[in-house]
Amino acid sequence: MTTVIPTLDWLADPAVFAVNRVEAHSDHRYYETLAEAETRGEMRLRHSLNGAWKFSYSSKPADRSVAFYETGFSVDSWDFIEVPGHIQMQGYGKPQYVNTMYPWDGIHELRPPQVNMEDNPVGSYVKTFNVPQHMKNLPLFISFQGVESAFYVWLNGKFVGYSEDSFTPSEFELTPYLTDGENKLAVEVYQRSTGSWLEDQDFWRFSGIFRDVYLYATPKLHIEDLFVQAGLDDQYSNGNLSVDIKLMNAAAASVELLLKTADQVLVAESKQDIAGQATVSVEPGVVQPWSAESPYLYSLYVIVRDEHGEIVEVLHEKIGFRRFEIIDKVMHINGKRIIFKGVNRHEFNPRRGRAITKEDMLSDIQTIKQNNLNAVRTSHYPNQSLWYELCDEYGIYLIDEMNLETHGSWQKMGKVDPSWNIPLHDKEWEAIVMDRAISMLERDKNHPSVLIWSLGNESYVGEVLLNVANYFRKADHTRLVHYEGVFYDRNFSACSDMESRMYAKPADIEAYLNNNPEKPYISCEYIHAMGNSLGGMHKYIELEDKYPMYQGGFIWDYIDQMIVKKDRYGKEFLAYGGDFDDRSNDNNFCGNGIVYADRTITPKMQEVKFLYQNIKLTPSRNTVLVCNDNLFIGTGDYKLVITLARDGEVLEQQQLTIDVPAGEQREYELAWTADQSAAGEYTVTASVQLAEATRWAEVGHEVAFGQHRFIEAKQEAPLQQRTFRVAEGDVNVGVHGSDFSIMFSKGAGTLISVNYDGREMIAQPPHVLFWRATTDNDKGYAQGYERALWYAASLSRRCVGFELEQSEYSVTVTFTYKFSIHSELEVKVAYTVTEGGNIAVKADYSGAEGLPTLPIFALSFKVPANYDLLDWYAMGPEENYIDRVHGARLMTFQNRAQDNVARYVVPQESGNRTGVRRVAITNELKQGLVINSSPEAPVECRIAPYTAFELENAVHHYELPNVHYTVVTVAGKQMGVGGDDSWGAPVHPEYHIASEQTLSFEFTISRAK
Repeated sequence: MTTVIPTLDWLADPAVFAVNRVEAHSDHRYYETLAEAETRGEMRLRHSLNGAWKFSYSSKPADRSVAFYETGFSVDSWDFIEVPGHIQMQGYGKPQYVNTMYPWDGIHELRPPQVNMEDNPVGSYVKTFNVPQHMKNLPLFISFQGVESAFYVWLNGKFVGYSEDSFTPSEFELTPYLTDGENKLAVEVYQRSTGSWLEDQDFWRFSGIFRDVYLYATPKLHIEDLFVQAGLDDQYSNGNLSVDIKLMNAAAASVELLLKTADQVLVAESKQDIAGQATVSVEPGVVQPWSAESPYLYSLYVIVRDEHGEIVEVLHEKIGFRRFEIIDKVMHINGKRIIFKGVNRHEFNPRRGRAITKEDMLSDIQTIKQNNLNAVRTSHYPNQSLWYELCDEYGIYLIDEMNLETHGSWQKMGKVDPSWNIPLHDKEWEAIVMDRAISMLERDKNHPSVLIWSLGNESYVGEVLLNVANYFRKADHTRLVHYEGVFYDRNFSACSDMESRMYAKPADIEAYLNNNPEKPYISCEYIHAMGNSLGGMHKYIELEDKYPMYQGGFIWDYIDQMIVKKDRYGKEFLAYGGDFDDRSNDNNFCGNGIVYADRTITPKMQEVKFLYQNIKLTPSRNTVLVCNDNLFIGTGDYKLVITLARDGEVLEQQQLTIDVPAGEQREYELAWTADQSAAGEYTVTASVQLAEATRWAEVGHEVAFGQHRFIEAKQEAPLQQRTFRVAEGDVNVGVHGSDFSIMFSKGAGTLISVNYDGREMIAQPPHVLFWRATTDNDKGYAQGYERALWYAASLSRRCVGFELEQSEYSVTVTFTYKFSIHSELEVKVAYTVTEGGNIAVKADYSGAEGLPTLPIFALSFKVPANYDLLDWYAMGPEENYIDRVHGARLMTFQNRAQDNVARYVVPQESGNRTGVRRVAITNELKQGLVINSSPEAPVECRIAPYTAFELENAVHHYELPNVHYTVVTVAGKQMGVGGDDSWGAPVHPEYHIASEQTLSFEFTISRAK
């Protein structure tokens, strides 16, 4: 072991990033006996150091205890800290969230590779341990699976090594420094280093030992590296298996390979004597290929024997046979065109930061599978090793991305300026960047789930990255190479085997695909899921069938990166950038998940699940067309459940066994016995469900659905002669029946009372509403600036007309409103009361030229807060909008008013339902009112405890007022929510509401029965 004197100069020297570090190698498991290996349990020769460590925090290096690593230095008075875990998540320093800029921007004037040593927090860790008895007298190593961002290691007062790269393992041999009995391990972690210039990802800035730490011993003969290449022949039926084996210290040994099925049936075997390193091959014959649809894994045992034939070591690798390649400019998996139905995923937990647990990973992978996603991009760093094992087992395609992002060095406030970009062509940075690529590839190369190596994210492009791309190709011919940054300099197109772009609009993608492209296309990031988003996602999905070279994309992103914090009253809330007094910060730009921070799904997932489904169902009145777009699996594991309903009430249900091979379609006849001639709106809903439970979902889990609607017309019921009386006063007009009273005010210019059975339903009268609470996407394209006059118009109408018309059947009161934003703008609202106290409401909008498009055209009123139980017949069950409604279905469902305030981290428009035919708003006694509209012209509704303006004025949910009302908003139309990006992309034109047109909608108010 080389004797080196450590220095803090290394922190700012890109040439020093690994001192005495063990060379990167595969993450295989090894055991001492075949029986142990067969169980593939915990490794006996591995000993965890996770848990409580002694800890001292210093805000800068000058304040640290320099000699803390010495054996005589007492740390008894130090605090404890939990490992793995971030320093900033355990009461030291503070988290900081920034996106593209470097965290020191505006605080220090720095250029790479400078590090400000007056602002570089240090964590000093101490752990004592005794070497387990069975690991003594063997070479002993320590593995740090993840430390951010640079650290020094000592054992028993002796310097062991130094490393950078927060997201791949750093390992050191401890053997020369061990003592009998207790050993003192000391680790000094620096938040900032040259590595920090390469780790400018869109995430919270932390530091510390945040992944596992363990000791491991190696037997006298040890495979230190293993490269399993399990491919398929040109017919994709026979497997070919070669294994590159490297023995520690170039030792000689006899090696035996056993390939077994998942049921441990022997398939093939091979024996070979090797010295140092060699390639051992076997011919397995016909194999079951691995894919995300059918993730079949074989067991590969590698048995190492010494010169006496005794077993010294046994490896057990789970391997999958698959072939990933480009054929005729199209990416193929096992001979079939692949479409990535993907998402970008940060490792995150709201209480632990990036120190996530196995339970977090299992939750994520089950949610991913349940919602029809098939791919993940490890944005923007290698994940924990366990994640790759789970993706192998459950079936997820991976873009494995190296730990590199230098966004702040070349893009400033959205403008491209690579004047001091790194690494670009700078040879000074090549070794440290290449090291990150090597560390990732060597660790992850045996995982069949990894299809693509990625050069990192948003680091511009240049010779350094081109060299990294060529390294990937030379080291591993079984995978492709990805990088989006070639978009900025086509001289380096060879950095990527595919055209990859971020947030390209559908029209831009089509322009590329229609221009004789050379490479297949993916969107490595698309449909920015910040807050209430994902509108227009269907436009991307529709490209899949139109262009063979369009091969899908990866939503940004999987989980909200929010941190649990307490407000001034001790109540927990989810905090974002700035909530920790972190300056500078990028506010709530970390809230882009299709799952919330607590891993429950957001309403947006409804759309994702539908658009990503592999089985397409097209029901008609008496048939269902089943189109199986899976590449490899048939429908044998599913059942088809078809439900016939009229006006939301189920009439009949059938269950069919379906047999549709992959890539084919079949039509099934439906034989209904229920009467379909009665007047009403009918739905035929087809649902494909799991026939048996899987490891990722329960029996009956729905994997796909489709719906058909048809109407059997009914004759309008004749109007009843009115028995109520009308009292027209000087100020008010009252309509009074035996059990209802409805009043209109000429002075207030609106309906002011609806009283059913002595219960007043109107807490605040209806008013015309043109404004919705601004969404994150609305803010991104400056809706507050472009459309603020609609905000004003919603608060400042003037009633300029009142009309009263009576007939023997009804009475109609019409109010006419004008608005200061334009002299020609006019809205009329007519209320027609008929027998029984039913109120038909008609709102007419007469537009004007020169105004911006409307966010919404609606009427909004309040009812008392105890009327908060909602029974819907509408598009649901989750919120939906005109550009995000594909995943909704017409159905009955129930919720409460507070359920319609989605937990997007900043309060905003949410909870809307389109296609509302009926919604009852009642109290616990089922008393209240019902909103009805025609199925030919349904309305949209948002029913929640807060007004648009209350939501608009809150930036955290705890800022919302106490609940006093249920706010009922009935809209003729609301604009879409958009989602191409959240910093300027408008809602697609067809989902806007033109201001110069005329608009009209109708609904009725009646008592709940």
